[in-house]
Amino acid sequence: MTAQLAFDLPSPAALRRADFFVSPANALALATLEAGGWPLGKMLLIGPSGAGKTHLAHIWAAQSGAALMAGASLGSADIEARSRTPVAVEDAEAVAGDARAEAALFHLHNRLAERRLPLLLTAATPPRDWGLRLPDLLSRMQGSAVTRIDAPDDALLSAVLIKQFTDRQVTVAPALIPFLVARMDRSLAAARALVARLDAAALARGGPVSRQLAAEVMDSL
Repeated sequence: MTAQLAFDLPSPAALRRADFFVSPANALALATLEAGGWPLGKMLLIGPSGAGKTHLAHIWAAQSGAALMAGASLGSADIEARSRTPVAVEDAEAVAGDARAEAALFHLHNRLAERRLPLLLTAATPPRDWGLRLPDLLSRMQGSAVTRIDAPDDALLSAVLIKQFTDRQVTVAPALIPFLVARMDRSLAAARALVARLDAAALARGGPVSRQLAAEVMDSL
């Protein structure tokens, strides 16, 4: 039998508020961002990779009209132009050790404060662990209010898996979801990648996404 060609077509990330699954792992962080009115107009969102920080940053940016910036790109950014609207800086710890990027974040922080515009920063760890070399920047980062998002719990991972299968129009047995959750890496990115691999493997074999197929795919990771 000739194997089918499997085309894993990329789909745009669903980063709207309606696509966000609320669970005990992220409910407080979501409420904090949506409420606004943060102390000194700034908030630091801390959480592990793949926990949903980018999704929350996009939700807040859409709500507040904020510009989204990557910490790694700050060194080459036009800070004066970017500081005329609220700003969300993702992976803010990426500025550490780059003199231009650290100075840019320092000036961005100050310009937004002067204009009474809010600043959201996301990071995997607290500022004391970033390795910042600019003392004034470190003091301002440490003076930010903090909210946290935890690693996804079982309910959130299950919801994301079901959504990913549904988006791909793949029908799976309900019992497969807890089987996957118990064995997969605990991140939203891992859930998306796992569904993509299972879908591709099922297409290549011309069969369903079964428990046996899932076990084989996961054993190969």
